[in-house]
This record gives sequence, C-alpha cells and structure tokens, in this order.
Amino acid sequence: MPDASRTALRTALRTAWRAEFWAPVASFRDPLFPGLSRGLPLPPPSTVRGLLAAATGERSEPLAFGMAARAEGGGVDAETYHPISADGSNPAVSGRVRAVKGGMTIRDRPFLAHVRLTIWLPGTDGDRIAQALRRPRWPLRLGRSQDLVHPLRLLRTTLRPATTATVDHALAPTGGHDVAQATVHRLAASVSIDRLSTSWSDYLWCDAPTGAHPVRDAYEDDSGQAVWLLAP
Repeated sequence: MPDASRTALRTALRTAWRAEFWAPVASFRDPLFPGLSRGLPLPPPSTVRGLLAAATGERSEPLAFGMAARAEGGGVDAETYHPISADGSNPAVSGRVRAVKGGMTIRDRPFLAHVRLTIWLPGTDGDRIAQALRRPRWPLRLGRSQDLVHPLRLLRTTLRPATTATVDHALAPTGGHDVAQATVHRLAASVSIDRLSTSWSDYLWCDAPTGAHPVRDAYEDDSGQAVWLLAP
C-alpha cells in the first residue's frame, strides 16, 4: 500500500466495532511445512477473513481489520486421515477409503485450547459485518470445519492514532513496534476465492502480555489496546 494511502487510512477511520470471540479448541496448520503437522500459535488473517465471510455470506471480506489472539493452553492429539489416491487405486468403500497401503494413516495434530480472538472492524464495512455477526449467515468456525467459535461481545469503540499503546497479543506488521519478546510469523494474509493462490505477509506477535510500548503506524482503542489495521 502506498505511503499516502496508508496515511489517509490512519486519519480517515476513527470508529470501529470491537468483536470478541472464544473457541474451546482450534487448530491452525502451518502450510509452509507440507507433510508435517506443525501448528500455528494463532489464527492467520486469512482464517479470520473466512470467519467474517461466514457471518456475512459473502465470498470474501477484503476490508482492513485489526486483530489480537491468544490461547490459554494447547496439546497434541492423534488424528486418523483417509487420503484418496489421485489414480483411484484406493477407492472409498461405504464412504471411507479402503484400509490398504496408502489408505489410512495416523498423524499428530497440534491444537490450541481456550482461544481468545478480538477483531476491530472499522468504517462502513465494519458496521455491515457487525450487523451480520448478530445473525450470521453460516456457522462461525475458527480453523477446521469442526472448530466452532462463540461470539462473546460486540462493542463500539474509537480508534485514535497512537505513538504508545498496550501491544499485548495484537498482530502487527513488521516494524510496528520493538517489543523484545515479540516473534516474527509468516502467515497467510488472504486466500483467493478459488483457493489456488495465497498472499503471505510477515507479522509480529507476542505470546505474553507486554504492557504499553512505543508503536508505529498504529491506533489505540478506548481501552488503550494497540490496533494495526491489516490490509489483505
């Protein structure tokens, strides 16, 4: 995004909806490690966009939004996979793949427990999505199809340009702050509607509370929480 457009975005968007969610269990596989069950410590922005699209019923939701996420625990579960060969050598029998070589495998699946997600939805698009969250078009899921997410609160807030704010678990672009305990994560920013292409970005995220720190190109909401509006 050009610098002029980014500056205009920071000055034009002043009000937003703060939407809070909770999921008892969620799992986010890292697609940068094919063939391995490596889990991400938070949902990528593309997953959150899918959540918003489920609420509105639209094919995609390309608005800029802020997000923060954390989990209270996690673990590893054993999961059974029934892959189907492209050449049809292990056809499905009674809805399941025949238990021959290549027909079944058990893999470890990392998961997160008690996931807390906060999303800031600015502008007129935020108003539209907030209305949809009151009566979602489709079931709200966070990650896999069986990982249902529960809306907790929907509050009106004001976003103000900030130079110091509480970073905590907010997702920030690289260069957004200099918190020492933050780590860089390469996450999917958005996925095309046909799922054939993915846009990637590097983000800063902390797995522990940080308190107030200097921030760059950021807002703060009414609670003093730092918010970075992430474009797709």
